Amino acid sequence: MELVISGPEGSSTKVQLQKPVLSLGRSADNDLAYPDDPWLSRSHLTFEQRDEGWFVKDCASRNGTVLNAATLKEPRRINPGDRIYAGHLTIEVRDPNVETNRPVISFVPQEEERITREATIVTSLDKLLGKSPGAVHGREVSLNTTRVVGALVRAGQELAGHRPLDELFDVILKLSLSAVEAKRGVIMTLEDGELVVRASEGDGFSISTSVRDRILRERCSLIVGDAQQDDALRQQRSIVMHRVRSMMGAPLQTGERVIGLIYVDNAALLRPFSQEDLDLLTVMANVAAIRIEHARLIEVEQSEKLMELELAQASEIQATLLPKEAPPCPGYEIAGHHLPCRTVGGDYYDFVPYNDGRLALVVGDVSGKGLPAALLMSSLQARVQMVRETSPDPAAAVTLLNRNFSERCPAGKFVTFFYALLDPQTGSLTYSNAGHNYPLLLRANGQVQKLSGGGMVLGLFPMARYELRETSLEPGDTLALYSDGVTEALSPLGEEFGEDGLARFLQANKSESCADLVTHLIDHLRAWHRNVAFNDDFTIVLVRRQA
Repeated sequence: MELVISGPEGSSTKVQLQKPVLSLGRSADNDLAYPDDPWLSRSHLTFEQRDEGWFVKDCASRNGTVLNAATLKEPRRINPGDRIYAGHLTIEVRDPNVETNRPVISFVPQEEERITREATIVTSLDKLLGKSPGAVHGREVSLNTTRVVGALVRAGQELAGHRPLDELFDVILKLSLSAVEAKRGVIMTLEDGELVVRASEGDGFSISTSVRDRILRERCSLIVGDAQQDDALRQQRSIVMHRVRSMMGAPLQTGERVIGLIYVDNAALLRPFSQEDLDLLTVMANVAAIRIEHARLIEVEQSEKLMELELAQASEIQATLLPKEAPPCPGYEIAGHHLPCRTVGGDYYDFVPYNDGRLALVVGDVSGKGLPAALLMSSLQARVQMVRETSPDPAAAVTLLNRNFSERCPAGKFVTFFYALLDPQTGSLTYSNAGHNYPLLLRANGQVQKLSGGGMVLGLFPMARYELRETSLEPGDTLALYSDGVTEALSPLGEEFGEDGLARFLQANKSESCADLVTHLIDHLRAWHRNVAFNDDFTIVLVRRQA
């Protein structure tokens, strides 16, 4: 990165950010010394390189440092396009490989008392709307003139259409300049607490920090009557070059909320701004702010509708990845079901037939919810199909899945996973567990056995290995595989359904078929936490060996 430093004399200097610490100030001891700038402190600020990038730090300077539109109170990271204002200097942060073409706006430090004195006219939207008792000071506010009415009519016509938000700013600025007969102006909006230029006519604007702060914080409009009489503003190159004498600013205000500001100025050869101009700009700024917010809401609504459509399509695609029904398995009942807590989910289950007649039973749970989890789930599903033939041993299959998945798994994401292989002829069940909930094996004699044991979740450690365990399904036994959305369901009193609750429910309803049990369990849990929707993805797989 590089710095482009512009001073009031009009020249600019490019400085490469290479040293770990680069100091700037009035003293000759600084790397960047500006002894002729009285608004700088001896040691004003430093640029410091850290692991996260370059930071700018104010060194307790007398007049402060401004980064974009915010006063620098602690070190802040800088990025290409940022602007720093210190003394009479404007410092632009650039990427030397990228061309920039933004209008320079200098925020000039001034004392609040001075700007209050020199703001010859102050008003606010509340005054114009009569919401501020006594604020008019006996003056009858009247906007009923040919010029004013014509400007508002044109504004209504231009802003009544369905222009995209980006086009609105240029239209609003042109309307405002025309209405108050100004030659230069800029519109800025607050984005994440910082002012961003949205439209401009002209460049090299020098705006008082006090003017800016009063407009944004006090929601007032004001005129600086004579910039040529102000010491700080008079020294700004742009003020001299453009012969700026009269300045005016108004907040983009909707109700009590300010979303930005409009600033305009005029040269000495043109007429000074009047009370009527300020009133008109204030009203137009309010009309513009309402239209901007309306356009933003339309864009948000359209974006949300598009997202809903995409999620609906994603849900349809995800449904095709999960089994529509269990494969036929003579001597066994098998049923499974998945309910995402959002439109799409990160739970996964599958039935994978082997050529030798064995059947793989798979359940997984991707960390997180929604679309990111669903994308990882689809990636996992594809890998499960891949390892079916190459790794018939469940432990070897899970080890291979983990190695492949870890190579592409985003940081902070992981999957709990259970992989079992059932031999229908003998009832033998071999399995391997990667951090998933322990399945429940309900014996025909009423005993409940947890298939404990396992290893690390998938996606964190590519070299992890997993153990193989074995049990068997006897006639009348029921195996329940599930995700934590089942056992962690909460009642209104905060009671967790739990593994014991699941075991009791399955035992109490063991006469029902597996398919009916799944439906009954869903209804039971909805009644349990008194909500149709689940707080987490819900997945259940039941396998019963017929007696």
